[in-house]
Amino acid sequence: MDWRAETQALREQALPEIATDDHLLALDERRVRWLGRNGLITKLLRSIVSAPDAERREFGAAANALKAEVEAALEHQIAKVKAAAPDSRLTEQDDLTLPGRPVRLGRMHPISRTIREISRIFLSMGFEAVEGPEIEWDYYNFEALNIPKGHPARDKFNTLWASNPLGDDPSRPMLFRTHTSPMQIRIMEQRKPPIRVIVPGRCYRFEATDATHESVFFQYEGLAIDEKLSMADLKGVLYSFARQLFGGERKVRFRPDYFPFTEPSAEIAFDCFVCDGSGQKDGGRCPTCWGSGWIEAAGCGMVHPDALRRVGYDPDKYQGFAFGGGVDRLAGLLTGTPDIRLFHQNDLRYLESV
Repeated sequence: MDWRAETQALREQALPEIATDDHLLALDERRVRWLGRNGLITKLLRSIVSAPDAERREFGAAANALKAEVEAALEHQIAKVKAAAPDSRLTEQDDLTLPGRPVRLGRMHPISRTIREISRIFLSMGFEAVEGPEIEWDYYNFEALNIPKGHPARDKFNTLWASNPLGDDPSRPMLFRTHTSPMQIRIMEQRKPPIRVIVPGRCYRFEATDATHESVFFQYEGLAIDEKLSMADLKGVLYSFARQLFGGERKVRFRPDYFPFTEPSAEIAFDCFVCDGSGQKDGGRCPTCWGSGWIEAAGCGMVHPDALRRVGYDPDKYQGFAFGGGVDRLAGLLTGTPDIRLFHQNDLRYLESV
């Protein structure tokens, strides 16, 4: 067949077919039939190379003009069908009588849930929830808390140091905060007593992990500054917190401890939920409490007078108490999780079960 007659025949066949289609799927089939890899117009374009040299340019122009006409007709008809459809996303293959697909809702992570519960309890006792920076100055993380360079207490903190993007200053090193206690100093610098704040947040330590320790973990920090506060107030607040969080059946232990930024200092612990405080599990030492029957939950004490003087408070007028503990351990106690690493492995099968 002469190329002129073939081009005209394809035009007379393609354009009426496209104009009568009123379904998107049918129009897609037309596109494949005419313009696809093996489409009729595509084959016509491939045959240009076999045309006589004198006619090749005219043949190419006619074939490309036909292709442009068909493409324009397809676009016009598709727009027309979409405009007429009640919902352009529907096709004849959609069965509107089928039940809808349920939307799978997410749920709160156990640690996030525990942080909210901790904040709720302390808010009910008059505390305010605040946040602080996770990248901290050495001054706030250590020195302002009576932990200067060379202090033995620094040996307890396996620190991750950070490089300052604005240029390192040897006199002001930066680090990933090892505890939430730096916010004690920051809050006292910014406010005057009375102060009652709770500070939940993420902390970092470069250390090995086990059932009760992680290199990235969450803490909550509490601080209260006022006139005539005492250790009795601290114990009352923490006992009330423990009763509201765990109920009256959980045993609570206070015993003396040492922290450079509190004096006197104490440790609060709860009886182990895995071994029920016996220290034994499955005929051996409990891996969660290491055989002690207790899980350390928080350190606490009266704010050290030197820390008060450093922020301009008069320790003869103001006293205060501070406490801080691990959110991950509390989440483990609340959910019965024997190993806090389960919270960070992102296994939805476990996270959805607690």
